[in-house]
Amino acid sequence: MLAKRIIPCLDVKEGRVVKGVNFVGLRDAGDPVEIAIEYDKQEADELVFLDITASYEKRNIMIDVVKRTAENIFMPFTVGGGIRTLEDIRNLLNAGADKVSINTVAVKNPKFIEESAKRFGSQCIVVAVDAKRVENPEFIKYKGLSWEVYINGGRTPTGIDALKWGKIAEDYGAGEILLTSMDRDGTKMGYDLELTKYYSENLKIPIIASGGVGNLKHILDAFKIANASAALAASIFHYREYTIKETKEYLKKNGILVRL
Repeated sequence: MLAKRIIPCLDVKEGRVVKGVNFVGLRDAGDPVEIAIEYDKQEADELVFLDITASYEKRNIMIDVVKRTAENIFMPFTVGGGIRTLEDIRNLLNAGADKVSINTVAVKNPKFIEESAKRFGSQCIVVAVDAKRVENPEFIKYKGLSWEVYINGGRTPTGIDALKWGKIAEDYGAGEILLTSMDRDGTKMGYDLELTKYYSENLKIPIIASGGVGNLKHILDAFKIANASAALAASIFHYREYTIKETKEYLKKNGILVRL
């Protein structure tokens, strides 16, 4: 059995880490390089770095910040935001990223997932899915619920069924899914367990639960109830409500295999 992973997330805007609620109301949380170094010291399993306005602003991700971060940490490092071409992926990997996270470009052109996976390997292609609960009679329902995919940093609805999209991304070669509940993001109400569980039950690739962590029980639920492979969190770590060590010790006491 693989150990479950704890992954802090750095949402970066204009070179600073920010955190909001439901993708809006952003407030400053610090310098990304300094925060990354701290998480490395705390022995986080991985780090995710998302330039959250790059796609919307139609600009490239901040390579210099990525490079400085990569030079100062030793854990695996995923970078996303504003990726539009294979050259963008190459540049990020050359700057020190271990994986890239793609969302908007993947939704607009699913073949891009396949091209990326063939060129660089599925293991470094993470497809990020930003999903929001909707009422749409044409969508798949799971426990009476359905979800729509959003792009451009959660600003643009696509009309795409999130439960169908995950399987499409897997079939095109995604190595992992970063699954964010827009309804729960920043609310501290816990992950959307129904959404996460559907993905875990219907896809073979690892699922990273994201959006809504408020306490350690929420992370435990992501593993025990929704069977996620990894749990991503931001504000509970950024604002020092819990450390990575406290989190892992709690999970271990509750029967979850983690790397300590």
